[in-house]
Amino acid sequence: MDSVYFDHASTTPVDDGVLEEILPYYKQQFGNADSAHQFGRATKVAIEDARELVAKLIGAEPSEIIFTSGGTESDNAAIKGVVNATRKTEVITSPIEHHAVIHPAESLKMKGCKVTYLEPDSTGMITPEQVKEAISDETAIVSLMHVNNEIGTILPIKEIAATCKERKVPFHSDTVQSVGKMPLNVKELGVDLLSMSGHKIYGPKGIGVLYVKNGTPWLPWLQGGSQERRRRGGTSNVAGIVGMAEALNYCIANLDAHRTHYSNLRGKLIDGLEERLKGRYRINGPVDDGVPHIINLSFPMEDATTEKGLDGEMLLLNLDIEGICVSNGSACTSGAVEPSHVLKGIGLPDKLANSSIRISFGKDNTLEQVQFFLDKLDDVLSRMTKVPS
Repeated sequence: MDSVYFDHASTTPVDDGVLEEILPYYKQQFGNADSAHQFGRATKVAIEDARELVAKLIGAEPSEIIFTSGGTESDNAAIKGVVNATRKTEVITSPIEHHAVIHPAESLKMKGCKVTYLEPDSTGMITPEQVKEAISDETAIVSLMHVNNEIGTILPIKEIAATCKERKVPFHSDTVQSVGKMPLNVKELGVDLLSMSGHKIYGPKGIGVLYVKNGTPWLPWLQGGSQERRRRGGTSNVAGIVGMAEALNYCIANLDAHRTHYSNLRGKLIDGLEERLKGRYRINGPVDDGVPHIINLSFPMEDATTEKGLDGEMLLLNLDIEGICVSNGSACTSGAVEPSHVLKGIGLPDKLANSSIRISFGKDNTLEQVQFFLDKLDDVLSRMTKVPS
């Protein structure tokens, strides 16, 4: 076994069936969907068919689906679009959101907005009660992710959405790590805005969806064209749009099978960690109540070779040399590696946060790959914690 890819929360390979569907839109049906001739009409039909499919799959209306360049654009467009439309001056979110939510919220401070951060507990949970207490007359939008991309926490967004509805405040959720992996119906959840990304669900990169419930106060964020019913300017990414719809359809059709598969992989991983490293590892975030495809680990090794504990960056690089591809949430600022903002946000001390890695499973991972990972992890940790004589 040459290499193992356990970083599917970062990106996924394009599924063969999805690739087959999108290839014609690069060579044969390549027309601009805004052109009046037959090439344009053909791609326009493909886009509207994809819109109808995406809407059907998440319980929305086609008029509520806006195709974007990805999750980051969708998050930006949701938050800034509602703030611009309502002209209110407060955004409520959490310190463990994806940066695609945190950074736009922080940028709004330059325009006089207030950003209120709800404090998660040690598992990353935020309650509807916290949201209810935080909402004020100046709250423009509440934005909280469905599933945390680093630790896998599942928030009760249905209940949070109901709380926001009581106060007539739009609620946005980043569902990049939940859509296609767990049941999701916008009407049942009661969300007003929702973000998705194609490349997290075996679709192409550079495509996403922003769901905006009809009647929600919202103004277009990206301007310069009449595309997407004047809600998102720019030449339509036809292949991406077709691929997004096909990928979502594929994942939802196989949702139960994939979830069972991820649970089996997770079970073998945790059993192996207990057998080999009992007391020498910890799971960050929920142990049993999170999504099965994401697991975040820290290694509180007493015999680590530095005062800061085990070096997660070196752990990641050593695993990569051994053919294991995982990730961590560290950020490099001015040459200094800083702990993940998510792990710090749930109260992890730097020593533990610095030693963390994230494993995220995909549909093609195997139990044999988990065993290979456990063997290599054991070898790497033994090398890294060996005290020189």
